Amino acid sequence: KKAGPHTGRVAVRASGSSTITTDHGTVHGIDHEHVRPPQRSDGYACTTGRRRAFPPRPEGRGSTPGEMNDLTSDLLPSQTTTDEQGRHADVALLPVGSFEQHGPFLPLTTDTVIACTVAREIAAAHPVRLLPPVTVSCSHEHAAWPGTVSISATTLYAVVRDIADSLRRSGTGNLVVVNGHGGNYVLGNLVQEATEDGPRMALFPSFQDWESALAAAGIRTSAWSDMHAGEAETSILLHAHPHLVRPGYESGDRLADDRRHLPTLGVAAYTESGIIGRPSLASAQKGEDLLGSLVESFGDHLAALRS
Repeated sequence: KKAGPHTGRVAVRASGSSTITTDHGTVHGIDHEHVRPPQRSDGYACTTGRRRAFPPRPEGRGSTPGEMNDLTSDLLPSQTTTDEQGRHADVALLPVGSFEQHGPFLPLTTDTVIACTVAREIAAAHPVRLLPPVTVSCSHEHAAWPGTVSISATTLYAVVRDIADSLRRSGTGNLVVVNGHGGNYVLGNLVQEATEDGPRMALFPSFQDWESALAAAGIRTSAWSDMHAGEAETSILLHAHPHLVRPGYESGDRLADDRRHLPTLGVAAYTESGIIGRPSLASAQKGEDLLGSLVESFGDHLAALRS
């Protein structure tokens, strides 16, 4: 009896169930996996019923058209200028990803997808403004693999700084950079410099945020060992975008804890597959718990920005 479109005010959770209040009454107990809420200025419109099942992907092929539409709607903000006019958000979220190899079973866009997924979960829980992602960044350590594309640290610095300045001119004085790629070292310098002049900024997640999330999710591989395309990243995609994970992660483990020369030699000096971590331990439940912990940790960053 719950199946079909229900338009009204909706309480949406990342897990558990949702409740939709309509003109004709309240619909209770709709599992979160059955609800997809596109944001509107007058509330949300939600359609219940199982998410459409996509046909099997041919071996070696990318996502189907339906899956790409689903992914685009999840990663790109759909608000209009009217929506933003009424929001008056003082904090904006900028996902920063990369376009780099993640082994044979995760896409080149993995870091971007994860950064956007984290940012969207945060935006669903906190009154912030969600921006589209920066999709190419500093991936020079992965240059040995086909498909990887990089920009210089100087360019990334300038792009993010320009975005922050533009936001400030339009009335949003605080920017949180949701970073999905560990090689974007320059973002820390940018945030550090912004404490003296310019818009107030924060970099999320911090190392401590990741450590807390790994513990909360029961991730068995340490943050150091699980560097790239490992247990944590694979788990988040298995939960949020399982169609992006190709077969092979179950046997893709590769550990290389002594990486002292990585900035000089690149990742290829430590792995042939491009993987450093234990993706075989990944699960969708761990991915959901990781995201939940990160959303909870974000509250402290928001408080610091507004202090």
